[in-house]
Amino acid sequence: MPSSGPRAVLLPLLLLRAVLAVPLERGTPQQESPATESPVSGPALLSSQDTGLYYHRYLQEVINVLETDGHFREKLQAANAEDIKSGKLSRELDFVSHHVRTKLDELKRQEVSRLRMLLKAKMDAEQEPSKQGQATRDLAQYDAAHHEEFKRYEMLKEHERRRYLESLGEEQRKEAEKKLEEQQRRHREHPKVNVPGSQAQLKEVWEELDGLDPNRFNPKTFFILHDINSDGVLDEQELEALFTKELEKVYDPKNEEDDMREMEEERLRMREHVMKNVDTNQDRLVTLEEFLASTQRKEFGDTGEGWETVEMHPAYTEEELRRFEEELAAREAELNAKAQRLSQETEALGRSQGRLEAQKRELQQAVLQMEQRKQQQQSQNGPAPGPEGQLKFSQDTDDAPVPAPAGDQKDVDPSEKKVPDQPPELPRLDTQHL
Repeated sequence: MPSSGPRAVLLPLLLLRAVLAVPLERGTPQQESPATESPVSGPALLSSQDTGLYYHRYLQEVINVLETDGHFREKLQAANAEDIKSGKLSRELDFVSHHVRTKLDELKRQEVSRLRMLLKAKMDAEQEPSKQGQATRDLAQYDAAHHEEFKRYEMLKEHERRRYLESLGEEQRKEAEKKLEEQQRRHREHPKVNVPGSQAQLKEVWEELDGLDPNRFNPKTFFILHDINSDGVLDEQELEALFTKELEKVYDPKNEEDDMREMEEERLRMREHVMKNVDTNQDRLVTLEEFLASTQRKEFGDTGEGWETVEMHPAYTEEELRRFEEELAAREAELNAKAQRLSQETEALGRSQGRLEAQKRELQQAVLQMEQRKQQQQSQNGPAPGPEGQLKFSQDTDDAPVPAPAGDQKDVDPSEKKVPDQPPELPRLDTQHL
């Protein structure tokens, strides 16, 4: 199948759907009268589902991350229980931003790791069987969610391929179809893939990875070699490590025709196949006894034509693809309508901003005119105040000295002060001679 580029590895909100379906052991809830009951929706509904273990905290962390995406936050707040249980809300995850998906993937990896550690503690925690069964069911739900997400990924990839071809002219479309067919042909040309868990597959690991003589293959020694942490069981990660050689026959990250997302789905299918045939008590752990028993079955040595890879088993039907495309079309129409509304609101805001700017200029002009009139009135009615608040008076004559400002006056010696000249004394008249 042609690759359409890397995509998010996980659809975390399907976990929310799975969470609501998990059987829980709780005390009998208190009955509320109809008058006190109120509908709960959105984040409050999800937060109210206390699923035991650490699941409640994990669920709340998922909600917190999803609420950082503005569009999904709106959908989550408007959602009800039916939207969540039916999976309607989970489809909105196709449109969350990349950084939100990255954070959700990291949260899920942490939770899966925790659940696997809980399963590994099964041998030493017989007093808590209910938690072990709960964790096993949770991991099964994770696998189901992974398959569902992969189906949506494949449908989206096929949808984009068809739209791309429809957008081309006739000659270009023929050239593109020819290129895609060539990529698919190269992808199908690979060595035979052994059935996971078969004698041929285990011997290949024994010889090429362990470097041992295939004629001296010993199942018990093989089990001990690949029980990496020596806990007496093969867990899911230790099993998946055994499939690396088979996956490398089909998928190469350097080849554009090889989709690494499909490789991870293939790895999951291989692990589920082994668990189904080897893990007899379905605890998602393979003990030495279970492993040795599987090597005694007829199917262990008879593998037929080999393993059928994922491209031989389409993940979806044409009807499922049609419904998926209808959902995408409705979603696209909704986004276009929202974009149009936002564009109209932006234009309205622009016009409003223009009016506000015009009003601002008018107000500034009015203030300037008021200041000018105020200055004119002050010049007509009296002297204007100086820079430090003192008044300046106009002089009647041009010869009169102008007093310096108070801060600029200097102390002058009294002897140096000039006394205004007295008017000349007139001669006295002698009245006796008159």
